[in-house]
Amino acid sequence: MALNSSATSGSPVKTITTRILIVQVSIAVFLSINFLLISTFFRKDTFYTTMRYILFAVTLLADCLFLIMSNALLVSAYFNFTMQIWLCCIVYTILSVYALVTPITLTVMSLERYVAICMPLRHAELCTMRGAVQLILIIHSISAVPCTVNLSIFSATVSSNLYSNSRLCFREMFVLFPWQDHLNSAMNQFYFLIMLSVIIFSYVQIMKAAKAASGENKKSTWKGLRTVILHAFQLLLCLIQLWCPFVEDAVYKIDMSLHRDIRYFNYVTFSLASRCLSPLIYGLRDELFFQALKSYAFCRLYRKSPV
Repeated sequence: MALNSSATSGSPVKTITTRILIVQVSIAVFLSINFLLISTFFRKDTFYTTMRYILFAVTLLADCLFLIMSNALLVSAYFNFTMQIWLCCIVYTILSVYALVTPITLTVMSLERYVAICMPLRHAELCTMRGAVQLILIIHSISAVPCTVNLSIFSATVSSNLYSNSRLCFREMFVLFPWQDHLNSAMNQFYFLIMLSVIIFSYVQIMKAAKAASGENKKSTWKGLRTVILHAFQLLLCLIQLWCPFVEDAVYKIDMSLHRDIRYFNYVTFSLASRCLSPLIYGLRDELFFQALKSYAFCRLYRKSPV
């Protein structure tokens, strides 16, 4: 929504104000939970030396940055605040990259569960801290491809004097030609198919391992399978977000009022809701992390309570 924002002066002030307040409260709640989880992550050596927890922290940090930046653009568009185009390029880059970091990281986390369950003897060799750092660099590099393409076309087309101009910041200003929409659509479809294929592959392989396992191994395998299913659901919400701009652009040509409603629904459902599932998947379902979180939260409450 924030990347596609423009002035909304034609809409009822009361309705927009209510929606803005709902978004602000939701983001404040999500950020508070995420910051608590991030603080818990850095309190135990086990967490930042284990790949799945490192990747979990990457999703939390990516979600926090995305929510803060997208909300800043949402508010600036609502109040018609402009910014210089060079600054808008930086904001657009950050939002574009971190909109993809979360779904790609979720895909990698599903692969990590596949390795842990189906290739347990190689898990310690493959899933190291060094491997985690390399994966984080690869994830960010892959996430940066679409915005790098758009900014390269933009920079090669416009005059350098344009960067000092002030305008409302939104995604469409970097799409100068109709064929860019087709290019962006092709890249999004490619990302969608690759991530969906990886999720399905991980699910099928873990399902086979679950049927073949017995006793404690079977219980652990089914738990890993449920985690992959939750990853798949969260990933689905994140991937639908890739298609939202095309739906919004089509509705924009038909009805402005409907366009505003759909854009708001997409932002709340596929940007906010999808980014609140990570705490439920790992922050609450993982026993080790949950115990550390509970201990940390009770410790903070105890310190704040009067003697």
